[in-house]
Amino acid sequence: MGSVFLASCLSSAVNGGKTVLLARIRSQLLHQRGYLFEWAPVCLAVGIGLYFSLRFEPALAHLAALAGGAVLVLVLSRFLGEAFSPLAIALTLVATGFLLAAHRAHDMSGPVMGWRYYGPIEGRVVNLDRSGSDALRITLDEVALENLRPERTPLRVRISLHGDQSHSVTPAPGMRIMTTGHLSPPGGPVEPGGFDFQRHAWFAQLGAVGYTRVPILAIAPASEGNAGLAVFRVRMAAAEHILNVLPGDTGGFAVAVTTGARSAISQQALDDLRASNLAHLLAISGLHMGLLTAFVFGLIRSILALIPPIALRWPTRKLAAGGALIVASGYLALSGGNVATERAFVMVAVALCAIMVNRRAISLRSVAIAAIIVLVLRPEALLGPGFQMSFAATTALVAVFGFMRDYKIMIGPKWVQPVVAVLLASGISGLATAPVGAAHFNTISHYGLIANLLSVPVMGSVVVPAAVLALCLAPLGLDWLGLWIMGVGLRWILEVGAFVAALDGARSYVAGPGAVVLPMIALGFLWLVLWQGRARLIGVVPIILAFLLWQGTVRPMGLIAENGTLVGVMTENGRALSKPKGAGFIARNWLENDGDATEQVDAAGRWNSGAAGLLPDGGKLMHLSGKRAAAAFEGCGKQDILVSSVELSPSSFDCDVFDPIRLRSVGAVAIHHDKAGLRLVSVRDVTGTRLWTRWRAPKERNQ
Repeated sequence: MGSVFLASCLSSAVNGGKTVLLARIRSQLLHQRGYLFEWAPVCLAVGIGLYFSLRFEPALAHLAALAGGAVLVLVLSRFLGEAFSPLAIALTLVATGFLLAAHRAHDMSGPVMGWRYYGPIEGRVVNLDRSGSDALRITLDEVALENLRPERTPLRVRISLHGDQSHSVTPAPGMRIMTTGHLSPPGGPVEPGGFDFQRHAWFAQLGAVGYTRVPILAIAPASEGNAGLAVFRVRMAAAEHILNVLPGDTGGFAVAVTTGARSAISQQALDDLRASNLAHLLAISGLHMGLLTAFVFGLIRSILALIPPIALRWPTRKLAAGGALIVASGYLALSGGNVATERAFVMVAVALCAIMVNRRAISLRSVAIAAIIVLVLRPEALLGPGFQMSFAATTALVAVFGFMRDYKIMIGPKWVQPVVAVLLASGISGLATAPVGAAHFNTISHYGLIANLLSVPVMGSVVVPAAVLALCLAPLGLDWLGLWIMGVGLRWILEVGAFVAALDGARSYVAGPGAVVLPMIALGFLWLVLWQGRARLIGVVPIILAFLLWQGTVRPMGLIAENGTLVGVMTENGRALSKPKGAGFIARNWLENDGDATEQVDAAGRWNSGAAGLLPDGGKLMHLSGKRAAAAFEGCGKQDILVSSVELSPSSFDCDVFDPIRLRSVGAVAIHHDKAGLRLVSVRDVTGTRLWTRWRAPKERNQ
């Protein structure tokens, strides 16, 4: 009888505990209901992330079923009550994000070259930029290739100009050109889990990339084309005019912040700006758009305030916001409308429209609206560092300054508030974006805060006003005055960048994190910012776990390039590379992902047959570079792994062979060593078969 009574008491306690727990959960959900809109972009981002994380392409039937399920859940949300209906809405938004990403991926589909091509290349110039090696790159549309049907011809190709181009015509927007060059399919990640250029090229509709050493010929003058080409011509004309007034890196910097083109600034200046954490000043982002619109808004409002009839009868604040929005739209068009600038424009436009409808211009809700617009228009932007860093900084700034405003927190006397605001803004944005920058670029700028404090105020108080002045004086032919003032500010920023970059320990490198690290940090950060009440502290847990996982990252013991041209093996002194030059892009990425600042030639000095090629099971990782090395090779054992840059006959060897034919079907390979022995992971194992992978089965080998 006692046992029955005890069981009854325990059952009552458990049921009572469940009731209390459910009541608390319901109370918390009701408390968060007012912030459902702020969570909407988070839910969309989760759905988009799920789509891109799949290893297979969902069939149309799967997408239709998901859409039907989302509608059903949304309908059922009306019957779940006030507390739990937001959960159903959140699930619907996750499904919506998934479907948006799938639609975008299919909408951007186009032919992708599946082989190496050499021959005539003809097309219309639609973009000009520079590669990492400082070579001019031309993007062409309306492409024509020899013996290739139009339905199999890529929509766009990009070629780099190498060799002597002194006899080439100067490419102009809309000009139809031709040359003879090499084209190949966009390459995959340089290692499993690395940056996927194939995916990036798919959404840019680049069906092939390559180079030419043959001079460029013009076969038709620049056509009128569409509005995009007209704006492109205006951008190029503006860039040329600026460079005539401000030569050198100063002019290149001015061109970058006005037209978005970076081809006129030297690689040394770029490296200094990156090392000092000032590279964000080159990209037309939220900082530039915000500074410009703030200056124009203040200027228009001040002018209107000086006219009593207007100041007393008209809503000058709204008129100033409308004028600033028009200027921001023009700046967007002039800059070429790339993803980063579009994102910045959306955020500024939301704030200005909020002013015009009497809403708070800067709030988490306005940030959420901007994020939703960007994710709906370009779901793939979620995966890029630009989107992540921009919204991380903006969300952190709005949250911290909003908290200080609500609780009336003031640091120091009133007269130092502008200085305090600059210090706080630089520190908060730097802290918020540091994990994203370190994860994508494997670098940490230790003196970035100092460099930004010395540079950002100059950008806002000198460079941006001078650019507006130059624009206003251009009809009078006096724009040189504004450009000269602009050049003074930009030279200061360049000198700050060079000085900070030259300091000892200005930059250090960190190993790349695993795939789950950044999502964990982002979700923990958003939980801290968006959740209301003490439960927001739960967001600290995934952030701490993410950094622990990052700290425990183990890099692959061996790496094999996707074309067999390079092999890297981890040693006690760092990764050893099989070649001192060649495949430089791959080598640089491998070393940066290791957190190693060593140059390729020094890493190649670590390679030798007795140490670098030794595998834990007693075998060797061997690399044959070129036909001569392959012809002179004597053989290998069963425990060995042989990598060749030329085609081989695997049946002639006892070891595991990776040659271009095999690597063409699997991509780059990482070799891990664990308790079970050697484990080989290829790019295809990680990415699977998606629209943009275009994996091809190995062709028949020559006998």
